[in-house]
Amino acid sequence: MTRLPSAEFELAPGGSAGHYALSGVLSFATAREALARGTAAFTGSEARTVDLSGVTHADSAGLSVLLTWVERARREGWHLTYTTLPAQLMKIARLCAVEALLTAAE
Repeated sequence: MTRLPSAEFELAPGGSAGHYALSGVLSFATAREALARGTAAFTGSEARTVDLSGVTHADSAGLSVLLTWVERARREGWHLTYTTLPAQLMKIARLCAVEALLTAAE
């Protein structure tokens, strides 16, 4: 039986204004909370960078969260950049033909 990773994640401010670090699990188990935390954290119109180097597991629900944040940034007129996207997440994005939406700002 495959053991799933612990369903914990964190979205924390990074070292400078507009920088955030996402770490842990970004999956069906955490997507709703991740979306809510991002909505609360991403206020105003400043550019934001989200470092995903600490993400240990991601699935299609996690991808949906990132795409929702991309759409929100586009709609509200602020710039969003993802850095260090995990290979697992990029494989799902490629399969869904949405990779360009995640990497357009890199």
